[in-house]
Amino acid sequence: MKRFFRSFWRVITWPFRLIYRIVAWPFQTIKRSLNFLNTDVEDRPILDTFSNLATEEDARASFWTHVEAMRIHLFRMLIALAICVGISFYFAKPLMAFLAEPVGGLDKLQAIEVTEELGVFMRVALTSGIAIAFPYLAFEVWLFAAPGLNSREKKNMLFGIPVAVLLFLSGMAFTYIILIPPALLFLSGFTAIKADWAAKDYFGFITGLMLWIGAFFEFPLVIYVLTSLGFVKPQVLLKQWRLAVVIIAIIAAAVTPTVDPVNMSLVMLPMTALYFISIGMSYLAYAARQRNMPAEETAS
Repeated sequence: MKRFFRSFWRVITWPFRLIYRIVAWPFQTIKRSLNFLNTDVEDRPILDTFSNLATEEDARASFWTHVEAMRIHLFRMLIALAICVGISFYFAKPLMAFLAEPVGGLDKLQAIEVTEELGVFMRVALTSGIAIAFPYLAFEVWLFAAPGLNSREKKNMLFGIPVAVLLFLSGMAFTYIILIPPALLFLSGFTAIKADWAAKDYFGFITGLMLWIGAFFEFPLVIYVLTSLGFVKPQVLLKQWRLAVVIIAIIAAAVTPTVDPVNMSLVMLPMTALYFISIGMSYLAYAARQRNMPAEETAS
């Protein structure tokens, strides 16, 4: 009889319990999030995997734990990217027309292969999908790294996500507004040959360059985070600036689709400026880290 009344009571109260859970869920989520942000850890799991664990079995188990966590985060990132690319299908055609404005519109391009139009459509949708999904992708990276960080580092990295999004979009805008027009002008007027560009090559050039430069614009934030975590020191960055300029020149030559020094300089100059901005950000992060270090660590 008790089981009957207990089951009957659960059936009657089920709608009320469901409403309570729905109403309480946001508050419980906020509470758990605040507790997570304000919780410090005594160790660094990723670093412990390679150095501080007692036995080889513990190190191997910890390593595969991190691999499994990374797999889950990557899977969620792929799902989010697929959803955002699907959303991009709705406005991919207007976006193609917008990206084709530097050459006078879509009617100035031609499709040579049978599947070229579909391939161009998918490329543009993928590029816009990455831009839309970027905030969530950055959040997943933060979720993966957060368990090994203290509360200050968690909050700094979390607040850095909007900055990362802004930098990425700024890099894409810089490419489209500043870099693309002179590059196309040079490419179309290099000889007397009439420029009838294939749509696949044109959109591959545009979208690839926008993604690369957008990623390069993340460099100051990455250096700031790495300095905050103690992996990078600004003195080393400043000392190795000549080597960095050489590496930047090589990267610019590889990314720039032309061999002329004009377009290479258009890529190299902002990257060099970003490197020196990164040094300044590294000094700020280093000073903040020194202020927040315990007295005994500072003394040692």
